[in-house]
Amino acid sequence: MSGRRAEEFEELRPLLFSIAYRILGSVSEAEDAVQETWLRFEGSSAEPASVKGFLAATVSRIAIDVLRSARVRREEYAGQWFPEPLLADPYEDPERSAELADSVSIAALLLLERLSPLERAVFVLREVFGFGFGEVASAVGRSEAACRQLAVRARRHMDSGRARFETDRREREELAGRFFDAFREGDMDGLRELLAADVRMSGDSGGKAPLWGEGVFGAENVARVLASLITPFVRIGGVVEPHEMNGQPGAIFRDREGKVINILVLDILDGQVQTIRAVINPDKLGHLGPVADAWTVVRETNRARRLPRSGDPTED
Repeated sequence: MSGRRAEEFEELRPLLFSIAYRILGSVSEAEDAVQETWLRFEGSSAEPASVKGFLAATVSRIAIDVLRSARVRREEYAGQWFPEPLLADPYEDPERSAELADSVSIAALLLLERLSPLERAVFVLREVFGFGFGEVASAVGRSEAACRQLAVRARRHMDSGRARFETDRREREELAGRFFDAFREGDMDGLRELLAADVRMSGDSGGKAPLWGEGVFGAENVARVLASLITPFVRIGGVVEPHEMNGQPGAIFRDREGKVINILVLDILDGQVQTIRAVINPDKLGHLGPVADAWTVVRETNRARRLPRSGDPTED
């Protein structure tokens, strides 16, 4: 039975991780929740009528408990809190591709943070993954009627915070390509063209890495900061590697040794970059690879900024 259970569990692992990640907004905590789900499944003598239902309910309950304790830490978090970046969602369901894509973006996960743990779990299970209210009620330990009310409240909160304009995926990728081309060239005018007038750039360092104060606001200021940053960064061997992040256009910044410094994610709506978010907290980047010392990178970048601009930017 253990071998069969292991096989059933591995088949459902992508689904379980995707549920937990949307409830928690953390890759490491979602992975821990999935592992704890396996331990409970392996140690249970009961044979569930639906393995999928049993495992989804178990990982949801574990994630709800983790989220309740995590909310206290997030309220005391140094600066802005962003979810841990996800390179690729392991779960796919062609019939729910829109719901899956919409719910994994950084913007959507930040909206989910406004919900109570129960509202969040109900919304994720019902609205994103399409579980019936009976299954949702079993997972969160509430009646079906209560879950319907929780779902209505959650939908209302989520809908009130969503952007009004959506950009076609192909258009979004094309605009992101132009943005990163202009960024790598230090083209301030090119960047300004692509930024919304009220664009905001902000970051999550958790107090453990350098940050641009409380954020940078407005197309002129954001373009100036980005354009001034890239030349000295390239001079010290830094690399900007475009990469989709949480289903959105983004990039991984690496030092000369290939270590991760930070990630950048773009919110593109109505044909413009509306928001730029960076995750710089090293605790949130370890699953992407070895992490660089961002303080050292900043010091080296500032020294390179003072070098003469003439000639090859990689030479003294």
